[in-house]
Amino acid sequence: MVRHDERHESGTQAQSALGAIGNTPLIELTSARPDGGARVFAKWEGANPTGSMKDRMALAAIENAEQDGDLEPGQRVVELTGGSTGASLAFVCTVKEHPISLVSADCFAEEKIRTMRALGADVAVMETPEGKIYPGIIDDMEILVEEIIEETGAYYHDQFNNPHLPEGYVGLGEEILADCPEVTDFVMGVGTGACSMGTARVLRDGTSDVAVTLVEPDESAVLSRGESGAHNVEGMAVGFEPPHLESRLYDDVVAIPEAEGRRIARHAAAEEGLFAGTSTGLNIAAATLVAANRPADAAVVTIAVDTGLKYLQGDLYREGR
Repeated sequence: MVRHDERHESGTQAQSALGAIGNTPLIELTSARPDGGARVFAKWEGANPTGSMKDRMALAAIENAEQDGDLEPGQRVVELTGGSTGASLAFVCTVKEHPISLVSADCFAEEKIRTMRALGADVAVMETPEGKIYPGIIDDMEILVEEIIEETGAYYHDQFNNPHLPEGYVGLGEEILADCPEVTDFVMGVGTGACSMGTARVLRDGTSDVAVTLVEPDESAVLSRGESGAHNVEGMAVGFEPPHLESRLYDDVVAIPEAEGRRIARHAAAEEGLFAGTSTGLNIAAATLVAANRPADAAVVTIAVDTGLKYLQGDLYREGR
């Protein structure tokens, strides 16, 4: 098992940059462990090429589309995105020589939009009320996607309905079991639900008693309270039930206030050296709550979904510790 004071070792040769996806380290978060409670671990997905877990999903989705004949050689790809999915798709499509158009919005981190463009994507940025994620934002972005499809004949990746997305996280579940065979709990925030459900499938198959807890912002507690609202936790759902959700694959839902997620993200960076965004802060906060109700020999695993380098232009790391 990888500790925070050990080096992560992986292969040094690959046919392309796509070979750098996965095999990310599992880091024990000692400051997140409650007194008398379980140990807490975070899978550091910021170690992927674009600094996000979404690299796994993008590779699986594009390769499956190619194999199924839905995506022809050199055909354009289009998607709506808050940033990490778009960056990952741009990365994979660039290597595989597919032009890509992405629809994003001004409520998402400028660093992510710049990353998408740096990786070769054409990016349309939609204006939003007050610069926040709001119920209905997906419908508005889809209008722009449909225009691009009509103009270019692009293949729509469609992260909300693409059945191949959860497959991209099979490796994530397998790595967790290999690095932490004693895992008792898996805690993960939900956007589309692809990561949480894809990983949970593997954990349920490998260790039938692994408990799965989902995380959502308290400001938009759709699953736990049936309430939707605006928030600034990028990558987490707003106003609808995650489309890839399977009730048999999770046991509980925890709602964490956005402010607490931001505080925990800064704490993890300053105290553990785990540099990530607000969604990771929500994951760690929820994992600590779960760990407080587990015995000392239990192991709670969550996901550090991306790198904090994507959030330096915003106010997350401008605020006090």
